[in-house]
Amino acid sequence: MVDDFVAMAQSAEREMRSVFPETPLMRNDHLSEKHGADIWLKREDLSPVRSYKLRGAFNAMRKVIDTQGTFVCASAGNHAQGVAFMCRHFAVKGIVFMPVTTPQQKIQKTAMFGGPFVEIKLIGDYFDDTLAASQAYCAEHGAHFLSPFDDEDVIEGQASVAVEIERALGRAPDHLVLPVGGGGLSAGCKSYFGAQCHFTFVEPKGAPSLARALEAGEPIDVSPVDSFVDGAAVAKIGQRTFARLSGVDRSDVMHLSEDRICTTILEMLNVEGIVLEPAGAMAIEALSDMEDKIAGKTVVCIASGGNFDFERLPEVKERAHRYASLKKYFILRLPQRPGALKDFLDYLGPSDNITRFEYLKKSARNFGSVLIGIETDNPDNFVSLFQNLDAAGLTYKDITDDETLAQFLI
Repeated sequence: MVDDFVAMAQSAEREMRSVFPETPLMRNDHLSEKHGADIWLKREDLSPVRSYKLRGAFNAMRKVIDTQGTFVCASAGNHAQGVAFMCRHFAVKGIVFMPVTTPQQKIQKTAMFGGPFVEIKLIGDYFDDTLAASQAYCAEHGAHFLSPFDDEDVIEGQASVAVEIERALGRAPDHLVLPVGGGGLSAGCKSYFGAQCHFTFVEPKGAPSLARALEAGEPIDVSPVDSFVDGAAVAKIGQRTFARLSGVDRSDVMHLSEDRICTTILEMLNVEGIVLEPAGAMAIEALSDMEDKIAGKTVVCIASGGNFDFERLPEVKERAHRYASLKKYFILRLPQRPGALKDFLDYLGPSDNITRFEYLKKSARNFGSVLIGIETDNPDNFVSLFQNLDAAGLTYKDITDDETLAQFLI
């Protein structure tokens, strides 16, 4: 069975060359030096739709293209764009269901890739509603539903990533690090390489669908999920993908906080000039926790996508700085007297900058509550600041990591 899968993945990869070129496997000197290993990036962000998703869409569609007239998918992101690209390639009708809340940038890109062959239907405030509408349409009209991950042909198509890695290196890597959402990419690569290399599967902390499935012995719904890492924010791993990943050791599954992933997005943009979406940065960020395991080894990280909306850049910077303790928010009880604000400014260090200052309320005639945001260039600067505030007898509360308050105030 394993040999059959390898052969089918290789066949799928060969067929793809008539549609789009192989994505590069590139050694990264910066990461190799930083982590003490031979680090390579599989640049799926350089595919025609800036993600690996068109691989599975292509393979699933080519298998049934002679018998199907209309293809349907439900997606708010990379899968929609991959399906649209392939509908245009095969000159077949495609209907893409997207939530009403989908950003215009993603809608426009899907329309651009699909051209006259794709119709976009905006239905539902939440993805579950959109999915249900797409499947109801298929049942009523006899259209072919294209799953984003839970389909054997899709898994086989995503395994073409592993085929290209093996050919570029001349062998399997010592260690393969890849993101996990619904499991299509990870199931494909795990099935292709088998025991030839070690794997690390990286999930966002807010959507641990693989880890919870391994604990339960079956896929379970982990809703509600944090949707920030939209390319991997899946509430329930697929049945078929989990069947191929069920033997994974739980210690090989890693979780990264959404804020932490933002530090790698900024690093790769500023140092390497590489634009990655949150899911595309996960495998690279995981290297920081793996240095003992990968020292001196050949490691491939799959940069799974680069569909990043630059309107999100301020949020990414905000999250990264909060994670690195370079930015904090706190509520200060400030005396309502002349000179009180000037006194507070004297407590700041030379590298401390006020980025937010807002009166929340005056609790009494003599005091008022103030929301303050401070950004600095060294986390230790906050130690000095809080020591100064304590010495002055000021009352304050650090709310940087208080998710409830941050949601409403920050």
